[in-house]
Amino acid sequence: MPTPLAASETVDHPRDVERIVAGRATSDGAGVKLTRVIDQHLQRRLDPFLMLDAFGTDNPEDYIAGFPDHPHRGFETITYMIAGRMRHRDSAGHEGLLENGGVQWMTAGRGVIHSEFPQQEEGVMEGFQLWLNLPARDKMSTPWYRDFQAADLPRARTASGVEATVIAGRSHGVEGAVSRPATDPYYLDVHLPADTQFRQPLPPGHNAFVYVYRGSVAIGAPRIESGRMAILANTPEADGVVLAAHGGPARALLIAGHPLREPIAQYGPFVMNDQQEIFQALSDFRDGRLA
Repeated sequence: MPTPLAASETVDHPRDVERIVAGRATSDGAGVKLTRVIDQHLQRRLDPFLMLDAFGTDNPEDYIAGFPDHPHRGFETITYMIAGRMRHRDSAGHEGLLENGGVQWMTAGRGVIHSEFPQQEEGVMEGFQLWLNLPARDKMSTPWYRDFQAADLPRARTASGVEATVIAGRSHGVEGAVSRPATDPYYLDVHLPADTQFRQPLPPGHNAFVYVYRGSVAIGAPRIESGRMAILANTPEADGVVLAAHGGPARALLIAGHPLREPIAQYGPFVMNDQQEIFQALSDFRDGRLA
């Protein structure tokens, strides 16, 4: 159940919008259609985040083939299912079912072979996958994952009726489901009724963005429409962000993290710190040593 709160968070100097980004349509896995919102061009600006994919369709041909076995090394994936059912398996013998409102947080570490397949033949499949970088010291760590059902995720509710699912970070006195000291990520799914605002403090050094996936959200003067991402300015004196529903109810992801400021070397599903480590990952995968 949502947590009732007596007081709202204070944000005295909210961040402005630096720019608004539209993702590009692409496909991944065995032809799953999606929108890539964060790609390699934004990795340094939004460090420690490497990628954000949004997917949403009611056409089974767009998702039914899923994501057959594929490797990962050197980062974390956070998969958030808004609607639909997806079964995942990995080379360590882990298996789980992600469904409406659930989250899988996976640390690939030194390597894992992973697959994800829809458990439905019709209906809506909608959600997001975020890639979060690991610091150099943790890139070869032991793989780890955890599934969270929707009912297990912490939620905060403001006096005005705004509800935030706190996947990571802290909001209105509620601690998120997962914490990571190196990157200190915030991952909130904010549901705003019409004519409401949501105030969220953020550490000034964090890179932050807002992805709107229902309705329209105002951040100061700019309006961010559904399917658009607003990169928030890193103003030194800013202490948070204020989201306001515009023209009706709205939903948005609010994501922020402490930048690692380390070199990024990426080759597909491998994210390391230099090219030699990428060559080693490719060799390990080819020779069956990755996982």
